Amino acid sequence: MKDKARVKDRRRRYSADERESILADAESLGVAETARKHGVPQSTISNWRNRPMAAKGTAAKSAPSSPEPSASPRVARRYTPSQKAEIVEYAAAHSVLEASRHFGASRFAIYDWRRRVAKAARGEGPSPTSGPSPSEIEEQRDREILGEWHKHRGLGPSQIKNQLARRGIKVGVSTVRSVMQDAGYRPPKVKRTPHDQRYESVRPNHRWHLDFVHRYIHRANTFTLILIDDHSRFVVGHGVDDRERAAMVIRTFEEAVARHGKPERVMSDGGGAFWSWRGISKFTTLLTEMEIEHEKAEHKEHNGKIEVFNANLAKELFDVHRFWDVTQMKRRLSTHLHWYNHARTHHALGGLLVPADRYYGRAEEVLARIESGALRDGDELSLGERCLDLFKVVSRGGVPEVWLLGQRLLAPTTP
Repeated sequence: MKDKARVKDRRRRYSADERESILADAESLGVAETARKHGVPQSTISNWRNRPMAAKGTAAKSAPSSPEPSASPRVARRYTPSQKAEIVEYAAAHSVLEASRHFGASRFAIYDWRRRVAKAARGEGPSPTSGPSPSEIEEQRDREILGEWHKHRGLGPSQIKNQLARRGIKVGVSTVRSVMQDAGYRPPKVKRTPHDQRYESVRPNHRWHLDFVHRYIHRANTFTLILIDDHSRFVVGHGVDDRERAAMVIRTFEEAVARHGKPERVMSDGGGAFWSWRGISKFTTLLTEMEIEHEKAEHKEHNGKIEVFNANLAKELFDVHRFWDVTQMKRRLSTHLHWYNHARTHHALGGLLVPADRYYGRAEEVLARIESGALRDGDELSLGERCLDLFKVVSRGGVPEVWLLGQRLLAPTTP
């Protein structure tokens, strides 16, 4: 203990003027060069720079004649560009020390602002005295959040956060939730059943899920059939009827196959439009002719992907919009499904990708463009810009049709 006390007594003490001189050299020469010049440890100089007020208080104790009392370390404060400009102008007219005392800003922050202003004048970087203020940045952030939410009222905070992240706007889900709640958002009460048995197909068109969504449109029964790809969650087809008819299922399925190619297997529940209580149903017969395996979901968890989709469809479309008739509902449904496939991010795809990105094999390119900021202004990828492995020739009524990239190139001509 005595040895430590003697070592402590032999430590060099610096007056306030010496500290001021050393710190001034550190601003111009750097910490390492200043340490060699004055014989002061680099850690000591760095400590003075990081805690200037604490260093000033220590200097006051070592120099009793100094009139400045000791002070606790000041709390960091953010300054707007206009405030920085005012402080820099005051420092140029008086001195850095006077500007620090007058505005309460750190001397070293003022020195840094002066250096950056000088570099900006030479065209070597941005100026700290120009740019939006923190309040303006927060207002812009709130506008982005509320703008996305107002376009799609059915989306929750986490989904809004993912939609903005795809455009390169990074914001936390808690911030999004706070902004939305201030604007009137109330989270829905959803009962979730946890389960850990998950599966996913390894390629597009490996498995399709089929299911109906039942809704009333002005007392009119509507049954919306949805066909969704298991690997990408891409909606490959849909149809609307007033009952669960096998004829509508067959017609919708054939249209989806003609556009996207046939799947290897199909999964559905035990509804009468898919299965027959006696014998073999028409839909099963069609799948047998196409050499497609038909799987029956014994539990709703087996068909969970389309069950979740149907729940989101009700929350994001049917519960948000009011339809005057079934025709208007069909138009709105087609628009919503196109937005879902090509613009709505999906949690199961990492939160940044949309179903079309994975279905058409463009996930890597999209992620690269998101990272580079190319999607910031809505620069979405167009399917017409790439070559996809979707080429087929089909015969409809004895007349050949050529399909490329999901678009019909050669159609039958009417006499």
